Amino acid sequence: MPFYHHGLFRVACAVPRVHVADCAANVREILSLLSKAEEQGVGLVAFPELCLTGYTCGDLFHQKQLITAAYEALLNLSQESAKVYSGLAVVGLPLERNGLLFNVAVLLSPQGPIGMVAKSYLPNYKEFYEHRWFAPAVKHRLISNEANTKTEPLQDPSSKWFQCRNVPDFGIGIEICEDFWVPSPPSSQLAMAGATILVNLSASNEIIGKASYRRQLVTSQSGRCMAAYLYVSSGPTESTTDLVFGGHCMIAENGVLLAEAKRFEREPTLLVADVDIERLAQERLRTGSFSDMAYATTGPAPKVVAFQLDGCEPEPLPLRREVAAHPFVPGKSDELHERCEEIFAIQVAGLAKRIEHVNQVSLSLGVSGGLDSTLALLVACKTLDRLKQPRSRLIGLTLPGFGTSTRTLKNARSLMQHLGVRSREVDIRSQCFTEFQLLGHAPFGIPIQNQTLSAFETELANLPADRRQDLVFENVQARVRTQLLMNTGFVIGTGDLSELALGWCTYNADHMSMYNPNVSIPKTLVRFLVRWAAEHEFAEPVRSVLLDIVQTVISPELLPMQPGEQVQSTESSIGPYELHDFFLYHFLRYGAKPEKILFLASQAAFEKHYTTEEIRHWLVVFLRRFFTHQFKRSCLPDGPKVGSVSLSPRGDWRMPSDAAVPMWLKGLEGPSA
Repeated sequence: MPFYHHGLFRVACAVPRVHVADCAANVREILSLLSKAEEQGVGLVAFPELCLTGYTCGDLFHQKQLITAAYEALLNLSQESAKVYSGLAVVGLPLERNGLLFNVAVLLSPQGPIGMVAKSYLPNYKEFYEHRWFAPAVKHRLISNEANTKTEPLQDPSSKWFQCRNVPDFGIGIEICEDFWVPSPPSSQLAMAGATILVNLSASNEIIGKASYRRQLVTSQSGRCMAAYLYVSSGPTESTTDLVFGGHCMIAENGVLLAEAKRFEREPTLLVADVDIERLAQERLRTGSFSDMAYATTGPAPKVVAFQLDGCEPEPLPLRREVAAHPFVPGKSDELHERCEEIFAIQVAGLAKRIEHVNQVSLSLGVSGGLDSTLALLVACKTLDRLKQPRSRLIGLTLPGFGTSTRTLKNARSLMQHLGVRSREVDIRSQCFTEFQLLGHAPFGIPIQNQTLSAFETELANLPADRRQDLVFENVQARVRTQLLMNTGFVIGTGDLSELALGWCTYNADHMSMYNPNVSIPKTLVRFLVRWAAEHEFAEPVRSVLLDIVQTVISPELLPMQPGEQVQSTESSIGPYELHDFFLYHFLRYGAKPEKILFLASQAAFEKHYTTEEIRHWLVVFLRRFFTHQFKRSCLPDGPKVGSVSLSPRGDWRMPSDAAVPMWLKGLEGPSA
């Protein structure tokens, strides 16, 4: 049974063993692969160009015997495939119509042929000689009786796309080999008409360097068309009289290569992947220029042929595509290095322009010894280097409070010293204590109106863990720190994208600054950026300090600790950042429904194993916090966008601060989605 679930549809590229000019044998090979595709729940299988005859038949294409056998093979395949396969298949053959021979692709369903498309552009240069045998699609004689084309799907080789009635957003566009290599491929028009899955039946021979160029074309075309692109080429069992074919198969989606088969395999190939057609439709919806181009295109639009895929029901099968647990962080080391280098350069460029604009004012930055402030400090130092200004122009303030640990304070001091910035240390406890008294607030229920700071701290040291909950106690410390920073100079912010998404930032405190170079960097990536900077941008002794900071527990350090006790952990309060960043990516980047995010997260390999119920719990936390704290994002300071996800109220994300969340939570009720 064809598989789709949460907008994911299973597709395959198939390279059968070819028996040149033996159509009956080729049908048997194709049926064998269709049977395997059925076992794996594939809904659409694409075969190579002219697979019913073989691409390399040469002048045998002028033999009536071969043309007739190919058509009979198609009818036989259509009948027999319904016995072993319940999905769709695209096969190629030579087909004579109106006194011309066309190189066509036929879309088959268990109910029979749905329609065909002829090759538009025939290569007739170097090793290719197709004009000798075939006519291009433009030469077909238009059939005036439209009703006849509906009852006879193999009579009309004109450009068209195929729309499935019962699977949302599922439309198929087909082009053949050379069509894909021309400046304006038919697939571009088919995508703008509505096709979300593009199929290319090819017979592309192998020469040095061609495979990499082919791969580049496939991925880029899938990106331009915001579509899935299935490319399948003839294999090494074609005739090798003058050429060798490698059986190159690729499945790409919106610029990303999902799967690729090994070339030159002697055995039949079945390359399977799940494409996200719901995501593609959503991407087109939000990209207005895509529809603008569709309406601006002149000439007749490709016709649409509607069909129904019977027996296609949602099934929660294991996915045949990688779901990255850390979508903001590239998995390959070379890609990660390149990503970090580029992000760091964007941060430096953004801050440099702002510093030039504000001219000679003093610069200040709060240095806690944690990841975010460390990254901002490194960016600020490199920015001053780039501007050929002394690092001493920057004042680094470390502001220890009631929950500051020895480790982070030591790292903050060392970092500022070794980086050569001006450093100041202000213990904020006495000022916070005074504010508690002015507010008439008793932190954790401890009366403080008639006692000293020393006595208060003695009581804090003996405070049981279950009583250490006091939002005013935390917020006063955060706002005192910001007040001191704001009175020192032009404040460089440190908060990251994940904290903004969750509202894990104190309003008008660490949430505010004059410019924030970290504003669109998620927490999972901040750690990698600091590590990258340690390994590639800074030498000892800075490097050792940075690597120690990378290993430090993420903490706001606002609550008091008893001797030997672990520091306050952010993730124990609001959940694992790797989960929240996963939720954030799919929620903002693709507009995915929460139940789909839950499904995808259950398929990802996180650093720690989470049960479905744990993922569901933290997803609910994420959604509630995201909707509740939009007001903090509505007044964000400036900062550079560095990736595809941003929460800037002036750019990527415009949301009412009082939007209701219940609709998003509804899909997470009950059993796992």
